[in-house]
Order: sequence, then C-alpha cells, then structure tokens
Amino acid sequence: QVQLLESGGGLVQAGGSLRLSCAASRHTFTSNHMAWYRQAPGKEREFVAAISWIGGSTYYTDSVKGRFTISRDNAKNTATLQMNSLKPDDTAVYYCAAGGRWSMVMNPNGMDYWGKGTLVTVSS
Repeated sequence: QVQLLESGGGLVQAGGSLRLSCAASRHTFTSNHMAWYRQAPGKEREFVAAISWIGGSTYYTDSVKGRFTISRDNAKNTATLQMNSLKPDDTAVYYCAAGGRWSMVMNPNGMDYWGKGTLVTVSS
C-alpha cells in the first residue's frame, strides 16, 4: 500500500515562497506519476502540477505556470513542489497524489493514491 505524506505547508506573505515535499513508499513511487492538487475552502479539488515517473514530462495548470516547479527524486522517493511568487489565491490544502496513467493526471478520479494534505495560507 502506498503511503504519501506531505510536508512544508504554512503561512507566508504574498510574494513569498514555500517548498512542499511528498514522501512515498519506495515500491510504488518509482512506477507512478506524481501530482499536486489543491482545494480551497468551498471549492472543488483542482489540479496544480504533475511529473511523469521517469521525470521527463511535467505539466502545470495555467495559473501557476512560471511560479511553481514540480520535481521528483526517485532515489529518495520524494516529490516536491517549489512555489514562488505566492498569491492569496494560492491559499488551499495541497495534496500529493500518485497514479499510473499519465493521460489521467489532471483528473483527481484518475489518481490512485492520496496524501492527507498540507495547508498553505498566503496572506495579503
């Protein structure tokens, strides 16, 4: 069973940076694509970024392009989301997810495993 554990959330002022990490069990991490989703209060969970299991492909939702960077370290079984130039609209619970179908990484129903989330709050 895959276990995903997010860390790195917190409170930051607008324009600041945070780095989220997701630690996964070794067996499944290296065979799954990794993604970050977020859910703001009163809103649906939305896709943020994804990286293929080999790491050669990445994809971002338009609102974070140029500000967020997703990466993975297969030797350490971790995925990270570097978030720069944060805005109040980025405030949400951020979830790490893993799944085997690249065509489905933007669809929360297409991801097979989820962490419990970490809260990011951006103050204005």
